[in-house]
Amino acid sequence: MKLTIYKLFRNSAIAAALLMTLSCDKILNLAPQDAVSVPTYFKNETDMELYSNQFYPNVFPGGDGIIKEVGDNMIWTPLAEEVSCTRIVPQNGGGWNFTTLRKINFLLENVDNCPDKAVVRKYTGVARFFRAVWYSNMMKRFGEVPWIDHVLSSNDPDLMRPRDSRDFLMDKILEDIDYSIEVFKKDNAQKSAYRVTWYTAQAYKSRICLFEGTFRKYHGLEGWEKYLQEAVSAGEALMQKSNTYGLYTSGNQPYRDLFTSEDAKTAEVILARDYDRTASLSNGVLNTVNTPGQGRVGFTRRFVNLYLCSDGSRFTDKPGWKTMEFVDEVVGRDPRLAQTIRTSNGLNFTNCITGYQPLKYVSDADLNSTAQSFNDLPLMRMAEVYLNVAEAKAELGTLTQDDLDKTVNKIRSRAKMPPLYMDWANANPDPYLDNEATGYVNVSGVNKGVILEIRRERTIELVMESQNRYWDLIRWKEGHCINSDFEGIYIPASQMGKAYDVNGDSKPDICAYIGGKPSISDNVSFYDVGKDYKVSEETYGRLLFFQGAGTKREWNEDRDYFYPIPRDEINLTNGAITQNNGWN
Repeated sequence: MKLTIYKLFRNSAIAAALLMTLSCDKILNLAPQDAVSVPTYFKNETDMELYSNQFYPNVFPGGDGIIKEVGDNMIWTPLAEEVSCTRIVPQNGGGWNFTTLRKINFLLENVDNCPDKAVVRKYTGVARFFRAVWYSNMMKRFGEVPWIDHVLSSNDPDLMRPRDSRDFLMDKILEDIDYSIEVFKKDNAQKSAYRVTWYTAQAYKSRICLFEGTFRKYHGLEGWEKYLQEAVSAGEALMQKSNTYGLYTSGNQPYRDLFTSEDAKTAEVILARDYDRTASLSNGVLNTVNTPGQGRVGFTRRFVNLYLCSDGSRFTDKPGWKTMEFVDEVVGRDPRLAQTIRTSNGLNFTNCITGYQPLKYVSDADLNSTAQSFNDLPLMRMAEVYLNVAEAKAELGTLTQDDLDKTVNKIRSRAKMPPLYMDWANANPDPYLDNEATGYVNVSGVNKGVILEIRRERTIELVMESQNRYWDLIRWKEGHCINSDFEGIYIPASQMGKAYDVNGDSKPDICAYIGGKPSISDNVSFYDVGKDYKVSEETYGRLLFFQGAGTKREWNEDRDYFYPIPRDEINLTNGAITQNNGWN
């Protein structure tokens, strides 16, 4: 049986509750200091470990937070508020919650209770790692926030602390994560898929700094070069440990195996959310993708169009690609497409609105199952580190073909795809990606073509992994992508009003019709075009979703890159906490 952080967390819940009865959802959500005495706790490593176990599920996403991707690649009904552009200023809540930070700071204030200085150093590193990640998540969501590095009492002046500057916050985040890296170099250098280590800290530093560097660059803020260089340094420090982490390449479908395995593939997976059949610790992956109750989750055609052909050519350069039926468009593509969506088997329109139904995380035996699932869900893997390094260097202007061969082309090789050549990409930027309707508008310079290709690679390689897509759009200042048409499969005129076998398995799948509902005895999903859906050519074509009255999405470039601050936090701090632009 695997010894997981989640079982440990469950076992430590009582101990944590005795130490921390936190229940304040006003003024930074921070409670008065607990009355329970703690001198007898935090005396040994067991105490430290049990207490810190709660940081994992509180800081890292789990379940749908990992696989249900918000953005333009995947949709479900009703749309997420970020995608429907219907967010409002909440009275309280809305993600503005400092309870986890208080618990982290509580450990830091009491860690010296332990007489073993090596243990003190180790768990100070653990706590400061989590504080760095927690603050980076808050900055992504809200921008500038107050920096709190101690447990607040009921009369602490920092209860009224205003938002600190972005520069100050990033300095503090880097101080914390660099401290943890230095500590882990000595005390936590062994790899583990379920506990933070030196490798975890370097990988998360590469993610945090890539976000900050590109956010600053594309949002017109100074200092972006520094953070991209930090992203490169952190990623390359990991890449130098090639005997410890690389890409998982075993078996016929190593990419798919990464996500269907009940045990994280530790050749590549640096940190995972752990599930365990013997302990009845399950995730809801199968319920999410195999039942209509989760909104009929499906990928968009725009996302599917990004996959290259198997020879490395662009699908969107092929004659007739716009009117290609599903059974033809999925043939001869990057093998990862058939390991991410269901092509020949398991397609079920009852559970998938667009026709591009997720396969990633689902084994062949579970194509139609709604049972509990026990596969580990990766939170960080080496492929992302490779992509972080390649993108940061491309944005800095220091990328070389050798860099591509050590990063992106390793990922392509694992997928059995031809390599990416930098000179060719820069000489031939993809018009599909260099387009406001289907791609990006803010990329320029001599590395434009290769940056677009790295974005393509990132989008398809990391799909359904910890909301990478949404935060990519935020940092690239490409929120307009959420305004794009959400398209499904192409239905030719000859198949309208009929039972249509979409994937060529001799079983009818859908019937799209206009007007009266046809009398069809086959077990199909009906699409009432003109009422619930539309098609691109009025009477046939690509299925279009969320096109009716009241469903128009209008991403606000001056507002929507940050979430709104709850009203209570502004009122209770007498305006010391200010609202984000556009949300007043």
